[in-house]
Amino acid sequence: MDAVLDTIWEYLAMAFQVLADTFFAFLLHLHFLGPAVLISLLAFATICVTKILARLIVTKRYIELEKKFHYWVDLRNEAMQGEDREKAKRMARNIDQAELNRAYYDYFFEGFMLGIARKIIPIFFMFAFINEYYRTEKLTAMFGRAYVIEIPTTSGEPLLAGAVFWYIISLLIGYLLWFTVPKLLSYIKPVKRNSTHSLHQTMKETSC
Repeated sequence: MDAVLDTIWEYLAMAFQVLADTFFAFLLHLHFLGPAVLISLLAFATICVTKILARLIVTKRYIELEKKFHYWVDLRNEAMQGEDREKAKRMARNIDQAELNRAYYDYFFEGFMLGIARKIIPIFFMFAFINEYYRTEKLTAMFGRAYVIEIPTTSGEPLLAGAVFWYIISLLIGYLLWFTVPKLLSYIKPVKRNSTHSLHQTMKETSC
């Protein structure tokens, strides 16, 4: 049995190595962009993959646990909305707290496991790829310097960011932009619509 598992692991390792080498061969065509842009693109690609997996990897159990959890939460919130506050609190306490806690922990654990498959694994594989193919000595050989970017500091000595460090920074910035940009756009659109309506109204009043 151990020999079979060792053989399977060797084949998996070989497959991952071939995939990594193939991916690196493709990235060679993008090296003209420079290491900073290249690593940022890899971080953005990782974010896109995690977002796609978040839509594709959804288990029936997770959906059922989500419905069950929200059912108990809504039931408790409904009990708390009574006019008599003391009576509402007693009703909320009468709701099966153990059932609510179990629904929460099952829902949380299932979501945690899905989060590993959706986010942690893709980020980890890209992290391992960059750490292997773009470490210091390889950066020097490919780009003529052992770092990706120089970050100014107050001491005057710039911080030399390596590939892994810049990948993590790019991930954080990418996720932040992914979260904030749609909110900003949703805020700007109504403002533009209102300003356009006001302009048309002003022109109409002027023409009258």
